[in-house]
Amino acid sequence: MMRIWNSIVGKLWATILLLVSFVLFIVTLFLLEFLDNFHTKQAEESLQREAATISKIVNDQSGQKTDSVHQIIEDILDAETNALVVDPRGDVLYSFHTSSSKQEIEEKLLSEKGLFDSPETGKQKMKEMILPSLTEADVMEQFLILSYPYEQASGQQASVLMYQSLDAVHRTTKSTTNIVFLSAFIAFLLTTFFAFFLSTRITLPLRKMKQAAFELSKGNFDTHLPVMQKDEIGQLATAFNQMGRQLKYNMELIKQEKEQLSSILTSMTDAVVTFNQDYSILLKNPQAELLLKKWYGYNEKKEHPLPKEVFHMLEHAISFDEEVEDELELGGQFYVISISPLYSESSIRGAVAVFRDMTEQRKLDKLRSDFIANVSHELRTPISMLQGYSEAIIDNVVSSEEERMEMVQIIHDESKRMSRLVTDLLSLARMESGHIQLYKEPLPIVEFLDRMVTKFSQVAKDAQVTLSLQTEESEALLVTADEDRMEQVLTNLIDNAIRHTPDGGAVTLGVFRTGGMLDITVADTGVGIPEKDLPFVFERFYKADKARTRGKGGTGLGLAIAKNIMEAHNGSILATRGEQSGTIFICSLPFDSAKN
Repeated sequence: MMRIWNSIVGKLWATILLLVSFVLFIVTLFLLEFLDNFHTKQAEESLQREAATISKIVNDQSGQKTDSVHQIIEDILDAETNALVVDPRGDVLYSFHTSSSKQEIEEKLLSEKGLFDSPETGKQKMKEMILPSLTEADVMEQFLILSYPYEQASGQQASVLMYQSLDAVHRTTKSTTNIVFLSAFIAFLLTTFFAFFLSTRITLPLRKMKQAAFELSKGNFDTHLPVMQKDEIGQLATAFNQMGRQLKYNMELIKQEKEQLSSILTSMTDAVVTFNQDYSILLKNPQAELLLKKWYGYNEKKEHPLPKEVFHMLEHAISFDEEVEDELELGGQFYVISISPLYSESSIRGAVAVFRDMTEQRKLDKLRSDFIANVSHELRTPISMLQGYSEAIIDNVVSSEEERMEMVQIIHDESKRMSRLVTDLLSLARMESGHIQLYKEPLPIVEFLDRMVTKFSQVAKDAQVTLSLQTEESEALLVTADEDRMEQVLTNLIDNAIRHTPDGGAVTLGVFRTGGMLDITVADTGVGIPEKDLPFVFERFYKADKARTRGKGGTGLGLAIAKNIMEAHNGSILATRGEQSGTIFICSLPFDSAKN
């Protein structure tokens, strides 16, 4: 029941029913009043006609038998109407009344002096009185009384009193009322039927629209309403279909923009975070999520994931509506931070922060400056020597041919040193840019190391250093590698080991299998590289302790070149301290034992 009252059908039905009921009520009231007045007036006119007829009959039939007069007048009167003919003295000349209450009614009528005051011919008096009932004992009814004065044939005045019970009028009114109520009931039924019929015709498309709206709220934008009418409801259905198509288009557009924005944020190397006005995080890309996790341990203000320096910048940007940009060092990392306010119309709704990690850039800048400084330093000495000795020759400072040749030799050696430096720089640049080209072939590693020992045996003998190969591998070990590049690596390592090993020392080559890798070691018994310098020996122009420098140094690029060559072979190289003294370089190459 409640469902009907809560529906538009019930509301329309109730509205129409109340409207029709109100109209019928008003119409019924006016109609009953009109009918009551009409029937009363009809009764009065009927009494007047009958009274005039009775007076005429009495005058015409004067001198005849009373019975014949009674018979004629009683035929004229109906059952509800009675009459008296009274002379001016109040005596009843004729009485046309048949009920048991005749005597009582006559007394009451004759006692009403107002009915006979100044009777004038044709001047009637109409009055309503309460008199005993004609049909029921001890019951009073309302009667309509008419006093009709007339002139007798003898010239005397007389009056005809007509009295009629109003029950007849009331019965007529009641019958009319019943007919009205029956009509109202039929109108109620018809109203209900047509209200539900019309309401259903109106609400059926609305219910379909409601279901379609629920489907739209679930994301089913392909929902389509059939347009069956050309009225306002049909136009509403057409507008609803257009709205669905527009919503689908807009949602697709928003989805594409969202995916595009998500792809942009995900692919960005910078960390992007969007903050609400209360400094809570609304959106962050994966780089920002990693950065916030990193800052969690650094941040002292645990109630917010941002470091206090960044939080102060965020507060300033939101509070003062200003874009803030600064470079900060946080946890040993360098970041360029830019925070801009976000607006909702004219008010600030938050801020967006972009964090760019400049640590690598700082390192590259430092490497670049160090590289320039190192290259300048390395070139300055040979250039100075070239310039000095060449000026000495030009100025004929030398006193003998032997001194002249010695200076020329120094110039030649320094030019070769500069050539090696430039060659190494170019080789290293090509390797680091990925332009290194390897010609990999199966390489018997033990035989290869034997050749390297033979190659440097004379150099080691001249330096009074023992050079040897030690291996526990009895079988032939094959690795896939570029022999020339590997020779370049071993040449650099062995040459460095011999140059930095004192007289009577030893340089030992070794080969060992470790899991899926083959390790080639070059160990010396020199002073060794300090523990703090080991992580940096493969950087360009790195110089360890000067105590390791013996004789003529190299270019400072050999270990950096060796590292690039090993990485190009998918291997690695590292340096460790020896057990007692010296340094051990370990070159690891991928090794497939199934092929050996």
